[in-house]
Amino acid sequence: MALLIEHPTPGAPDETPTELLQLAGGPTTTPRGSDGSDDSDGPRPTRRERLRAILPDALWLAPLLAIGGVVNGIGLFRVPQFIDDEGTYTAQAYAVERLGELTHYTYWYDHPPLGWLQMAGWTNLTGAFDRYPSAVMAGRETMMVALLAATVLLWTLVRRIGAPRIVAAVAVLLFTVSPLAVQFHRTVYLDNIAVVWILLAFVLATARHRQLGAFVAAAVAAGIAVLTKETFLLMVPFVFWVMVRGAAPTTRRYTLTAAGAVLTLTGIGYLLFALLKGELVPGMNRVSLWDGIAFQLLDRDPSGSLTDADSLVRATTDVWVDLDPVFLVTGGLTMVVGLFLRRTRPYAAALALLVLMVVRPGGYVPVPHMIGMLPLMALLVPVVVWTALRTARRVRAPGTRAARTRSAAVLVPTAALAAAGLALAVPQWSSQLRGQLIPDFNQPFAQAQEWVEQNVPTDYRLLVDDVMWVDLVEAGFPRENVVWYYKADTDPAVIAQSPNGWQDSDYVITTDSMRTFPSEFPRVRQAIDNSTLVASFGEGDRAVEVRRVRAEGIDAASANDGAASERRALLGPQLSTNPNVVLDGVAPGDSGSADDAVSSGRLDDRLAVALAQLGAAGPITVELPAVVGEEDGVLRTALITQRDGAALTTDAEIELADWFTNQNPGFAPQSVTTTDEGLLVTYSLTTP
Repeated sequence: MALLIEHPTPGAPDETPTELLQLAGGPTTTPRGSDGSDDSDGPRPTRRERLRAILPDALWLAPLLAIGGVVNGIGLFRVPQFIDDEGTYTAQAYAVERLGELTHYTYWYDHPPLGWLQMAGWTNLTGAFDRYPSAVMAGRETMMVALLAATVLLWTLVRRIGAPRIVAAVAVLLFTVSPLAVQFHRTVYLDNIAVVWILLAFVLATARHRQLGAFVAAAVAAGIAVLTKETFLLMVPFVFWVMVRGAAPTTRRYTLTAAGAVLTLTGIGYLLFALLKGELVPGMNRVSLWDGIAFQLLDRDPSGSLTDADSLVRATTDVWVDLDPVFLVTGGLTMVVGLFLRRTRPYAAALALLVLMVVRPGGYVPVPHMIGMLPLMALLVPVVVWTALRTARRVRAPGTRAARTRSAAVLVPTAALAAAGLALAVPQWSSQLRGQLIPDFNQPFAQAQEWVEQNVPTDYRLLVDDVMWVDLVEAGFPRENVVWYYKADTDPAVIAQSPNGWQDSDYVITTDSMRTFPSEFPRVRQAIDNSTLVASFGEGDRAVEVRRVRAEGIDAASANDGAASERRALLGPQLSTNPNVVLDGVAPGDSGSADDAVSSGRLDDRLAVALAQLGAAGPITVELPAVVGEEDGVLRTALITQRDGAALTTDAEIELADWFTNQNPGFAPQSVTTTDEGLLVTYSLTTP
C-alpha cells in the first residue's frame, strides 16, 4: 500500500524536508525558497502588506530580545572577570577615538583593524568612555549592541530557511541565554562583532528576489566579517554555498560573479592599505602584513591535542564543557543530522569545519573560537529537532504497521533527545546563570586601580595588564609610563624607552594572565621575580596584585626589608609602652589589637617616630585603620581621634595637620586628611 503524505503549500515555512521523508520511507517534494530557486515574477507585496507580514515576527521577537538583554545585561560588568584581550581591543578603540591613532602601540597586522574601528564608532557616537569608571565597561556595552543585532539576524535566518516562529524563538533563547553564550557574548572579543556581519551575509544569501543586490551585499558583509576577525574567513565559502543553492538559474552566473568580485575587492582593499603604508612585505625595522599573517598561521604555539590533559586546547574545551555540556552535546548531535538535511546542510557543514579546527592535532585554537560556533548550534538544535518531529507527523499510512514503525523510529528518539536535553539543561543553566548574574569578579580591578591612583606617583613607570591601560592614562599617568606587559619585550619603541630593561619599571600590577605569562619574555618575568608584594585584591587566580619592582634585585631587597623590619621591631615596643600614646581598636590583618600590631613591629617607623613626638607633648588616642589591599602589610596609616583626652576640635586638627606637613622631607606624610572621626595621616610606601 502506498504511503499517504500531506504536502504543504510550496514555499510555505512549514514544508517537510525531503531527506527525512526519504528516511521515513515516503516520497519527496523539493521545497522552494532559500533551499531552491524561485525565479517567479509575481506581483511584489505593497509596503503595508510587508509591514503586516513582519508584525507577528516583531511581536515574538521583542520579548525575546528583552529576555536576552536582561540576562546578559545583569552582571555584564561583573562576570566574567576582565581579561587582557578585552583591555587590548578597548584600548585600540580608545586610541582611534581619543588619540587619533590606529592602536595604542605600533600596529603590526595581528588582526585587521575594522573590529575596533567599529567599537570606536559606537563609543564616539554615544560617549561610552565617559560614562563608566572602567574603559572595558564601554567595550562590553558595545558587545551588548552586537548581541542584540546578531539576535535579530539569527531570528531572520531561521525564518528564512523555512522554520516557524516557535523554532526561531528556541534558537534565539539558546543563542542569548545559554551560560556558554552569556560568557562569550559579554566578553570584549572582535568575534562578537564579526558574528553580526556573517549572519547578515547568510541572511542576504537566502534572498529570493533582487538577488544581484542581495548577493553583492552579502559579499560585502562577509568581507567586513573577515576584516573584523580574520578567522571568519572559514565561513565565507558556506555563504557562497547558500547563494549557489538559492540563485535563480537564469541569473546565477551573473549574480555569483558579481558577489565574488566584490568580496575579492574587499580583501584587496586591506592589501592596498598595507601597501600604501609601505608595510606589505617585511623590511628593516618595520612591521608588515606578511609578518602578521605568518604569525597567525605559522608562528603561534600550537594548542596541543584534546587527548593531552595538560594542553591548551583541552583547557579551553574544558571551560566550554563546564559552562554548558547540554548545549554542546545537542549541538554536536544535530550537526551530524543536519549534514543529511538539505535545509540545514550549509550551516551544519560550517559548524563541522569549525569543530575540525578544534580537534585537529597541532593547530592553534583561540579561546573565542566558540563564538563563531554559537549561532550555528543555536540554529541547528531547534531546526533539526523540528524537522524530525514534522517528518514523523506527516508520514502516515492508515492500517500500515511498517509505516507507523518508520514514523516512530523518527519520533521516539527525537522526542527522547529533546526531553532529556531539557531535563538536564534546566538545573544546569540555573546553577551557571546564578554564577553569572550575582558575583562581582571585577572588584579587584577597581580596587587596584583606586589604590594605584592614590599611592603611586604619576611619574613612576608601571607594567600593567591592558585592562588598566586606558584607565591609568585617563587618571593622569603619561602613556609612556603605562606599559602593557606584552609590549615590554616585543615592541622596539617600548624597549628603547627602557635602556635598563626591567629595572626601569617601578611597579608591576599582575593578573593571572601575567603570572602565567611565557618565560621567554625576560623583561616581564624578571620584573615580577624581582618585585615584592605591597597590595593584593581578590583571591586565587582572580587576584590583582600590586608589586614594587626592586631595581637592586630581590636578594638585596630582602636584606633591606629585613633591616627595616628590625627597626620597626625596636620602635614598636617602645611606642606601645608609652603611656601618652593610646592605641585604640583592632589592627588590620591577623595581629589582633592595634597595641599588639605595634608591639610586633608592623608600624611604619616614620609614623612611630611621629606618634612618639606627639605623645611627648601630651596624651593622644590613635587608631590604625586598614588600607584596602594592605591588610597584612606594614601599617602606614593612623587616625588621631583624641588629644589631651578630648575629641579633636577644628583648631586642633588644623594645628596637627600643619605639624605633620612641616616635618622634614623624610618624615613628612604622603597625605593628611580631616575626617568626621579625626585626622587621617598616611605615609608613602617608601621613604623618599
